[in-house]
Amino acid sequence: MAERLANSEANRKRIQYIEQCFGNSGEPLLVPGRVLVGEGVLTKLCRKKPKPRQFFLLNDVLVYGNVVINKKKYNRQKILHLENVRIQSHHDIGELKNGWQIFSPSKSFVVFAATATEKTEWMAHINKCVQDLLTKSGKTPSLETCPVWIPDSEANACMICNTPFTILNRRHHCRKCGKVVCDDCSKQRWSFPQQAKQPQRVCDNCFKELESSTHAANSMSRVPQNDSDDSDDSDEDDELPPSNDDEAQFYDGRRN
Repeated sequence: MAERLANSEANRKRIQYIEQCFGNSGEPLLVPGRVLVGEGVLTKLCRKKPKPRQFFLLNDVLVYGNVVINKKKYNRQKILHLENVRIQSHHDIGELKNGWQIFSPSKSFVVFAATATEKTEWMAHINKCVQDLLTKSGKTPSLETCPVWIPDSEANACMICNTPFTILNRRHHCRKCGKVVCDDCSKQRWSFPQQAKQPQRVCDNCFKELESSTHAANSMSRVPQNDSDDSDDSDEDDELPPSNDDEAQFYDGRRN
């Protein structure tokens, strides 16, 4: 199916239109052999609150971004390479249902589909793309994944010292475990090349584990304390929400 779609004019136009919607804020997506498998709006569990995001599943990457104008303009493009992605079903959170976790070395998070059917389709197509890539390349998927951040709303106090958060005592996230911690409990920095170029904030507990781990010392390195960007969950900006009648679409011969 992928081979047939890769050479089709319809597939080329679909991918070109995605590039056009992202404009200068996105990377080129039209490359030889690449196929748009499916697309749709999913609710992403962001740091402050759940927000709609436009997702595009291609046969080798998962692309998503903020919705500026529905079906016309997106920004803050993110790309996850599927050969290092794994997914896992997630429990319902209040009114948020039909969710699953997406894990990768650079970013991990939870998304929710509008229906159980869409969740099943998304997960099945993602798993198939991942398996096809690994079978074709013979590679072993990376075991190192970025943690899923615990939402701010789930922590009224530091998850290490229990000091309540206030206007002055701000929330921060450990890049190793994803916990919400205060500044006093997360002054150390560690290099995670897959996540970011700059050294990242880690909590005291994780810093001790990293420092004492011989394996971690071989793949990561301690760096001096310095200021790093704690707002790297850059898809937090508000934008126009998509229409409620959006439905995920998969180009596998069943729905076009």
